[in-house]
Amino acid sequence: MTRNTHTIDLTGQSVGRAATAVALLLRGKNKATFNPASDEGDIVIIKNVQALKFTGRKMEQKVYHKHTGYVGHLRTTKLKDVWQKNPTKVFSRAVYYMLPKNKLRTAMMKRLKFV
Repeated sequence: MTRNTHTIDLTGQSVGRAATAVALLLRGKNKATFNPASDEGDIVIIKNVQALKFTGRKMEQKVYHKHTGYVGHLRTTKLKDVWQKNPTKVFSRAVYYMLPKNKLRTAMMKRLKFV
């Protein structure tokens, strides 16, 4: 198994479409030897995350939810606040939730690098 390195420039791309392409590369679905039970994906290096574009009014309307486990402790943060603090977190979260929900997901996310 050989892992190729892909460098992707995100300038002017929308978040969802770029995250979908990256998730496919991390999972290895572009290879002829794809097996869903094995981790054969490639290494992906991301450039210019801050130049991503958001369609519609997502900056004002999109909200991330996190529940602490206690009654009434639902924490919400707007996309705009997370983007100002750390743009890579927004993109890596989009990719994270596009990967399969199993033990391979953390190994796949370790191969996602930001420049």
